[in-house]
Amino acid sequence: MKKCPKCAYERRIEDQGDAGICPSCRLVFAKWVSRTLGTARLPRDVEPADDESSGRLSGLFERLTYVEPRTDSMLFWGRVALYAAFVVWGFYFISLDLRTNEIGASFMHRIDLVFHEAGHVIFIPFGQFMRILGGSLGQLLMPAIVIGVLVVKNRDNFGASIGLWWFGQSLKDLGPYINDARDLQLQLLTGASQDVPETHDWANILIDLGLIMREKKIALGADIIGSLIILLALAWGGYLLLKQYCNLRRE
Repeated sequence: MKKCPKCAYERRIEDQGDAGICPSCRLVFAKWVSRTLGTARLPRDVEPADDESSGRLSGLFERLTYVEPRTDSMLFWGRVALYAAFVVWGFYFISLDLRTNEIGASFMHRIDLVFHEAGHVIFIPFGQFMRILGGSLGQLLMPAIVIGVLVVKNRDNFGASIGLWWFGQSLKDLGPYINDARDLQLQLLTGASQDVPETHDWANILIDLGLIMREKKIALGADIIGSLIILLALAWGGYLLLKQYCNLRRE
């Protein structure tokens, strides 16, 4: 090092002594380098984003697994009973064959149908294609809204897990309708079947998208994803109940 970083002294040929020490201010160059590199920081705009990403994921996990510090025992066991009922009901839906439209005879299908028809009306301003697709979107949008409100506003994650269960069930409910896009065998709410093919939502949707020949695979995908979402919802709810049970035992 020819120039001292502290006092700016420039070493000359005649300077004798330890080359690692400044003759003027006695700065030890090795220590200065070590201290400088040890305290150096990268500019904010080039710092690794891993910490920020992991922090967001950690925050999301904490939000989704939050339970109240103290849980009333009556409320807790009521939730356990409700959870057990949805476990049984969930596996019942998972076992149904989309090709037989057994799900169409269920109580939940009637609830889904209300929001399906409402979706057609809500999406009218967005054009003909969205009006038709809006029925299916409507029956998925409602449970999604329930999940968002319960998580963000009410901080009721257990209730949100039931909402997620409903979302999965509603997606499975669409499976037989998609599967029927070419067969046109389902009896529609209007009373029409294959005699009036233009009234079939998914026949119109898949024809417009050029996917009508793949309706069986799309229906199967909706059915499988719906089943996985139901299982995820049950796992989420079960984990929350376990945390609440631990809170009960601490009292």
